[in-house]
Amino acid sequence: MLYNILAPLSDEFGLFNLFRYVTFRTGGAIMTALVVSFLIGPAMIRWLKVRQGNGQPIRDDGPEWHLTAKVGTPTMGGFLILIAVTLSTLLWANLSNQFVWIVLLVTLGFGMVGCADDYIKVIRQHHSGLPGRIKLGVQLLVGAVATIWVMNALPTELASGISIPFFKSVLINFGWMFVPFAVLVMVGASNAVNLTDGLDGLAIVPIMIAAACFGIISYLVGHSVFANYLHVNFVPGTGELAVFCGALVGASLGFLWFNAPPAMVFMGDTGSLSAGGALGVISVITKHELVLAIVGGLFVLEAVSVIVQVVSYKTTGRRVFRMAPLHHHFEKKGWREATIVIRFWIIASILALAGLATLKLR
Repeated sequence: MLYNILAPLSDEFGLFNLFRYVTFRTGGAIMTALVVSFLIGPAMIRWLKVRQGNGQPIRDDGPEWHLTAKVGTPTMGGFLILIAVTLSTLLWANLSNQFVWIVLLVTLGFGMVGCADDYIKVIRQHHSGLPGRIKLGVQLLVGAVATIWVMNALPTELASGISIPFFKSVLINFGWMFVPFAVLVMVGASNAVNLTDGLDGLAIVPIMIAAACFGIISYLVGHSVFANYLHVNFVPGTGELAVFCGALVGASLGFLWFNAPPAMVFMGDTGSLSAGGALGVISVITKHELVLAIVGGLFVLEAVSVIVQVVSYKTTGRRVFRMAPLHHHFEKKGWREATIVIRFWIIASILALAGLATLKLR
C-alpha cells in the first residue's frame, strides 16, 4: 500500500524514492511483522487460553511426558502469524502485483483449513479434527485455483515449465501436467510442515529459514541482471515476493518469542498449513519447486518418515521408527526436547545453504 501511495510521489519528494526499492520494503516488512507479533501476541494468547480452556488436546499414544508438560497449552497461535504476515504484506508490497495476491490467497486459504481443523480438535478435546477428505479436498481446490492463476500471470514460455537445479536455464515443459504437479508441491509442502510441528519451536525456525531463502531467490529471479548472471529463468514481478517472505520471517521471529520452550502457545494447523502452503506456491511462481525440496529438506524428512512408517507397518506389521514423525523417534530414544529441536535447526540451516548453492552451481 505504501508503495502504491508514496512511490508515485518520489519525483516531488526524494525521500519517497526509497519505497521503489524492494530491499527497503522487505526490511520494513520484517520489522512491521515482528512489531505486530510483539504487540498483539500476549493479548491473543490470553484470549486463546480463555476460549480453549484445556488447550490443545494431547495424544495419549505419544511420548508420555507430553501428557503432563504440554497439557493446557493453547493452540491456533498460527493466527498471530497470519495477522502479522497479512498486515505487513498489505502495508509494504506492491498491491498491483498479481503474485502477491496469489500467495496471500494460498496462505489464508490453507490457514482457514487449519483453523477449522484446530477448532474441531479443541471443541471435541480429541486429536482428530477436520475429516481428512474434506481437509485435503479444500487444499487441492485452493491449490488448483492458485496454479491456474499463476499460469495466467506468468509469461507463456514459463507458464507450464519446471526448472532443473544445477542446469543453466533449463526448463522442461510439463503442459497440462503442470497443474497437478504444482498442486502437489503446495499441498505436499503444507502437510510436510504440519508433520514437523510437534515440539516447541521445532517448525517455526525452519519455516523462517526457508522463507529467508525464498526471499533471496524471489529477488534474484525477479531481477533480470542477477537472473542472467546466475543462469536462472528470469520471472518478471517475482521480486515483490521478497516482501512477503520478509513479512513471514518477521512474523516467525515474533511467534518464536512465544513458542520457544516451554511454549506459551502452539501454532497448530492454522500456522503450519498456511506457512507450508506459502512456501509451496512461492516455489512454483519462482520456478524453484525442486529447490524447495532441498531448502525444506527437514520437512521432507519428517514427511518421508511417516510414509515409511505407515507403509512398513501395513505391509510387514513392523515399525521402522519407534514413533513417527521422526522427531518423536528421537524422543522415544531418550533425547531431550531442546536437543532435538536445536539439532533439527542445524540440519535445516545446512539444507538451506545447500539449496541456495544451486543458484550458483550450474
